[in-house]
Amino acid sequence: MLTYQKHNTTKTLKALSSGELSFKEYLEEVEAHFNSREPSVLAFLPEDGRFRRLQSDAEALIEKYPNPGQRLALFGMLIGVKDIFHVSGFETHAGSNLPAEILQGEEAVSVTILKNAGALILGKTVTTEFAYFAPGPTMNPHNPEHTPGGSSSGSAAAVGAGIVPLALGTQTIGSITRPASYCGVFGYKPTYDRISKAGVIPLASSVDHVGVLTSNLALAKLAASLLCNNWTENISSSAKPILGIPEGSYLEKALPEMQIHYERTISLLREAGYEIKAAHVMPDFENITTRHNVIVAAEAYKTHQAWFTEYGERYHEKTTELIQRGKEITPQELSLALDGRKQLRAHLDSAMKDHGIDLWISPSATGPAPKGLASTGDPIMNLPWTHSGLPTLNIPSGKNDAGLPLGLQVAAGWNQDELLFEFSKGIAEILN
Repeated sequence: MLTYQKHNTTKTLKALSSGELSFKEYLEEVEAHFNSREPSVLAFLPEDGRFRRLQSDAEALIEKYPNPGQRLALFGMLIGVKDIFHVSGFETHAGSNLPAEILQGEEAVSVTILKNAGALILGKTVTTEFAYFAPGPTMNPHNPEHTPGGSSSGSAAAVGAGIVPLALGTQTIGSITRPASYCGVFGYKPTYDRISKAGVIPLASSVDHVGVLTSNLALAKLAASLLCNNWTENISSSAKPILGIPEGSYLEKALPEMQIHYERTISLLREAGYEIKAAHVMPDFENITTRHNVIVAAEAYKTHQAWFTEYGERYHEKTTELIQRGKEITPQELSLALDGRKQLRAHLDSAMKDHGIDLWISPSATGPAPKGLASTGDPIMNLPWTHSGLPTLNIPSGKNDAGLPLGLQVAAGWNQDELLFEFSKGIAEILN
C-alpha cells in the first residue's frame, strides 16, 4: 500500500486516473491520515459520514469518466473549500452563528470548475466569521499554540498539515498570503477579478479575491490555469526577472525577525544571480491603508445591512465593529477610496517601468505566526497588493528557530499572472 504522503504527488494522481490505484485504497489512507492530523488542527467543519460520502462521490466520478484516457487534470484530487463558498450538497455557515438557511446560494463557479476537472471535495474548511477577523478553532499545523492566520484559516492549515494538496480561499486584505506564510504553503492571489467570485459570500466585493493554497508551485499554477479567465499557456522566459524591493514605510511594518529573514532571502537570490533593485514607493502608505479600510468597512456594511438588522446580536464583536463603522462612511468617502485602487496600481506600474522591475519581493507577513488563537495576525504586508489588485504568490522561504514557517511575497504587474508563475519557478527552487 502506498504511504499517504505519496497521494499528494502527480505520480499517485496518475495511478488513480489509470486505475492502477483504487479509490478504496486511496480513501482508506486519506481517512487514516485525516483522523491522525485533523484533531490537532481543526481545519475542517465537522461532517457525519464524510468518507462514506466521498466513496460515493468517487464512484460517481468513475462512472462519469469510465475511460482512463478521458480523465481530467485533477481526477481524484481531494480539496478543501473555505466555508464562504457555496458547494452543492453542503451548507454554508461562513464561520457565523446566523441561521444557515439565509446564507445559502448557487454553487461557486470556482468550485464547479475544479469539480469538473475531477476534484473531489474533502470538506468545507474553517473561516473566520464572514472572512473578517473573528477566528474559528483552527490551529497552526506547525505548532497548535499558534494561529494559522486568517481568514482562510482552515484552507491553509489543511494544506500545511498534508490533509489536502489544494484548497480554495479568499483575500480581502491578507487572507490567503498571510495564512500561507504562517502555515508554510504556497498561496496564490490573482489579479483582481481574474477568478470569478460568483457563489462566494462577499466581504468587500471591490477588493475581494478568490485564490488557492497549495502544497507546491506546479499545483498552484495548474489551479490558476483552470480558474483564471483567459489564461495563456506556454509563456516562458529564459532570462531571470529583475526583482524590486519596495523601499519605504511599507517595509518598516515588518517585525525585526522578519526583516532579518527578508534580508537573508535577498542575499540568497543575489548569490543565485538575480538582479535586485530598490525603488522607493508608496510614500503615502498610511493613506493607502486608510483607503483600503474604508472600502472594507463600507462594503461590509452593504453586504450585511439586512442580516445585521435582524440578527445583529449573533455577530462577533469584531465583525459588529466593522459593520457599524461602515455605516458611518459616506458615498463620497467610499468613492474617493475606490479611486485610490487605480492610483496605487498606476504608481506601482510606473515604478516597475522606471526601474525595469519584473517582480516585487516583500515579506508575506510581519513575522511568523503569533502565539495564541484569539488573533489571526496582522495583514498589513499584504494590503497594498490587494488594494491595487496585483497578482501575488507566497513562496515558503524557510523557518525561524522555533520551527515556524516564513514566506516571501512575490507580486507581478497587472494581469501578469502567467509571468508571476513563470518567474517564480527559479525563486521557489532556490528558497526550497
